[in-house]
Amino acid sequence: MYIEQLYTNCLSEAAYYIESNGEAVVIDPLRDIDKYIQMAADRKAVIKYIFETHFHADFVSGHIDLAKKTGATIVYGPDAETGFEKYNAKDGEEFTLGNCKIRAMHTPGHTLESTCYLLFNDKGLPDAIFTGDTLFVGDVGRPDLFSGNLSKEELAGYMYDSVQKLKQLPADVKVYPAHGPGSSCGKNLGPNTYSTIGEEMRSNYAMQDLSKTDFIKEVTDGLKTPPVYFPVNASINKNGYMNIDDIIVRGMTALDVTTFKQMAAQDAILLDTRKATEFTQGFIPDSISIGLEGRFAEWAGALLPFHQTILLITDAGKEEETIIRLARVGFDQIAGYLHGGYEAWVHAGEKIDLIIDVEPDELKMDMNYDNRLVIMDVRKELEFENGHVQTAVNIPLHTMMDVAVMSNIEDNDNVYIHCAGGYRSVIAASIMKKQGFHNIRNILGGYEQIKLVPGMPLVAAKEVLN
Repeated sequence: MYIEQLYTNCLSEAAYYIESNGEAVVIDPLRDIDKYIQMAADRKAVIKYIFETHFHADFVSGHIDLAKKTGATIVYGPDAETGFEKYNAKDGEEFTLGNCKIRAMHTPGHTLESTCYLLFNDKGLPDAIFTGDTLFVGDVGRPDLFSGNLSKEELAGYMYDSVQKLKQLPADVKVYPAHGPGSSCGKNLGPNTYSTIGEEMRSNYAMQDLSKTDFIKEVTDGLKTPPVYFPVNASINKNGYMNIDDIIVRGMTALDVTTFKQMAAQDAILLDTRKATEFTQGFIPDSISIGLEGRFAEWAGALLPFHQTILLITDAGKEEETIIRLARVGFDQIAGYLHGGYEAWVHAGEKIDLIIDVEPDELKMDMNYDNRLVIMDVRKELEFENGHVQTAVNIPLHTMMDVAVMSNIEDNDNVYIHCAGGYRSVIAASIMKKQGFHNIRNILGGYEQIKLVPGMPLVAAKEVLN
């Protein structure tokens, strides 16, 4: 028996490859499926099943394309209705995999069709459970996403019953969830990407001896608004999607400067995926910066509309990677990339824009005399509450595409933008530039460096809470 966790950091997502005696299954595959096919080929195995734990909301699964290329059967839990061919496993139904078995355990709560898959080894003993978004390390899946007509409290009630089922498993059964730290599919996932039932019984708040009423309150309290692209991705996973090979072919269309300009004038989104530190030094006007070095796909999904054409500005050789990572969260309307990148635009003598970078100590000096200075903190609300510059305004990055959110910023304000380390602030600055704000400074190093400046007026977390 062989198990491999295939973890994608920028999405905090885990897919799984399991194999026994020449037969393999893939659980919760990403949309770019070649790695699973290659893995099976290298190991001289045949992919027999594709198990889906639920309709994912934070990424587009590769289940449809993988099934077409391998002939494997797509398996969902009970009552999952889809726009493509699949098999609905009954609660408790077992599937043979070489010398092993996999049992479907219907565990509604995160979604109604959520199902875990319990792997029995060649000795017939329960070895590992693949929990999807039902059970995470230190948390359970949020009950307020793709829930049909049910309230989050009703789904949390289902989750309580599902957790009781999982608590009956042996303590040494390994827990392999679909997500790790940083995912928005739970409230506060732990730092690891796997665990055991016993460890979760000891440390996971949702696995403690709570009454159903208390469990529902614990699971539903403090839920933040989910990213706006979650319903889009869940619907795509349920109903089907365009073949990723076709998306790559179209997206890999190289556009000269003239053609790029013509297409840009037709309400296309200009997406620049170079490093944030390069973007600020010069960029094509109206382009939005989302660098590949950060949580790229997640921020693209949170900020960009799905219905508009996307044109890419990338580093040479990064075009296909960019297309694939966008496709992972449902972006199919990629019409091509600027051949030669930003340098080609400059060499053609086209107009450019830039964002001024400033060191944190320069912010401190300017605060003393500039009465039009506005410090914009684009970190998440909880980050802001845990400490911030005294006069800062918190406008979280994920809200900034809403023009109404920016209505209190005046054209003649001198806006100094920061996040935690410098990645998100450049995205924010590019959005403001596109919205027509130009008196912008990007604070290098973000809050991590700002708080080190002597005399910087800060509000600590304890002061916020009092």
